[in-house]
Amino acid sequence: MITITEENYLKAIYSLNLDRNGKELGTNELASHLGISPATVSSMLKKLKEKGFIDYKKYGAISLLKEGETIAFSVIRKHRLWETFLVEKMEFTWDEIHEVAEQLEHVKSKKLVDQLDKLLGFPEYDPHGDPIPDATGKIRGMPKTTLENESVGKPLKVVGVKNDSQAFLQHITQLGLVINSNILIKSQHEFDGSLDVEIEGEPQMISQKVAENVYVSHDL
Repeated sequence: MITITEENYLKAIYSLNLDRNGKELGTNELASHLGISPATVSSMLKKLKEKGFIDYKKYGAISLLKEGETIAFSVIRKHRLWETFLVEKMEFTWDEIHEVAEQLEHVKSKKLVDQLDKLLGFPEYDPHGDPIPDATGKIRGMPKTTLENESVGKPLKVVGVKNDSQAFLQHITQLGLVINSNILIKSQHEFDGSLDVEIEGEPQMISQKVAENVYVSHDL
């Protein structure tokens, strides 16, 4: 039987191991992410290794084994389905849903989750633009890059966010940047990296920090 705490560790290990460009995940980084002491994390990693969920050696890299990855995908699938449900069916805004989904993601009923998926029409992406793993654990991708890496004059569409904190989501909502917004970069300020853009045809200025946390696609 796996505990909620163990599920949270496996989800965190999966998330932190994404897009690392060969950099290994260590105990201190995982501890910092979870807000827990390295000693506590080391103790839990030992348990997860004994259960066959992770590959881990003291002071070495932390990675998921197949069973651990399956559990992580399941938790992520439930989290993103519940976020979609809260926005589409319960009239939550995208900055309100993360903490609620954190609680709902540990529901054990597979039937409930499968019926939730069916009710929502088998969505491929959650309200933040993150792909939702399907029932087999397959996770979809989408060609995307951050807004800061795009060129002046190319029509773009907002497809996701790197930062899903409540403060950030509220800020970009005020700017008019939401999923599927059309955006065009008009110019970039060399001094601070801020951008003059058009969002749905309306002029706006956005900071470099916003630009580096908004994913866009050329697929309009």
